Amino acid sequence: MSVDLGIHTIDTAFQRDHFDAAYLIVHNGRGAFVDCGTSHSVPRLLAAVAQAGLQPADIDWLILTHVHLDHAGGAGALMRELPNARLVVHPRGAAHMIDPARLVAGATAVYGEAEIARSYGQILPVPAARVVVAEDGHRVSLAGRELLCVDTPGHARHHHCIWDAASRSWFTGDTFGLSYRELDSDAGAFIIPTSSPVQFEPEALHASIERLMARAPVAMYLTHYGRVENPERLAAELHAQIDAMVAIARRCDGLQNRHELLVAALGALYVARLRLQGNALDEAQVLRVLAMDIELNAQGLACWLDRDRR
Repeated sequence: MSVDLGIHTIDTAFQRDHFDAAYLIVHNGRGAFVDCGTSHSVPRLLAAVAQAGLQPADIDWLILTHVHLDHAGGAGALMRELPNARLVVHPRGAAHMIDPARLVAGATAVYGEAEIARSYGQILPVPAARVVVAEDGHRVSLAGRELLCVDTPGHARHHHCIWDAASRSWFTGDTFGLSYRELDSDAGAFIIPTSSPVQFEPEALHASIERLMARAPVAMYLTHYGRVENPERLAAELHAQIDAMVAIARRCDGLQNRHELLVAALGALYVARLRLQGNALDEAQVLRVLAMDIELNAQGLACWLDRDRR
């Protein structure tokens, strides 16, 4: 677990090491989580509380960027361990936290029952009385440290990014893409957008990225994975890749083997963009690191094409 300006980065151990992060912000003896991983992650989150010198009763908030299960699947289980915490969530996501049945059904339709049990464990409801519905611009006070919730659609319509003025940083969920440390080079972090099912909207995502950049952040805290710097360079890369992904999707639309073509073309795109950054990492290794994300991005682009056609 790394710590920076009171921000503790916690590896939730979802899928593999250094893939899925939650964050614990500590200020004046109080704590707030941003995202929480799955129910399997709860022991790691509680261990992070102890390592920070706090008790579960010292945690005031669990703030969700959005309700996809790798970010929020453990919310109900974690809230049972935090007696004084309230859950902060986008208006479009609140009902799914209070009654997660539809959320579970949707994820099961994509992944299957066995995978849901293996990867996410039991998905528990959060009592309605403990849920704070956060509209765009909602401000959370952590012992005087302000955390601002900003509506950022594009990856999902129920997505907030969280601005921490104290560190001049964003907690970006999936809006500011994915960046894995295995793909870092002398040029810095490598980043790709995430278009995973089912609410990818390229124009909205472009606008959300620009909204984040308007505050001139010094760093971004990504769920996948960790703190990245030089946001200006990374934002430009995200914009370029979003446009390239849309172009790939339109070229593949209507073809019989659309999914396979999308997967192959996305892999080639990401390898090519990594090469432009000067990274000579073996292509097979790059594709292994990004395999799950390429598959989900292909599915998300297909959903977008089909929805756009309607």
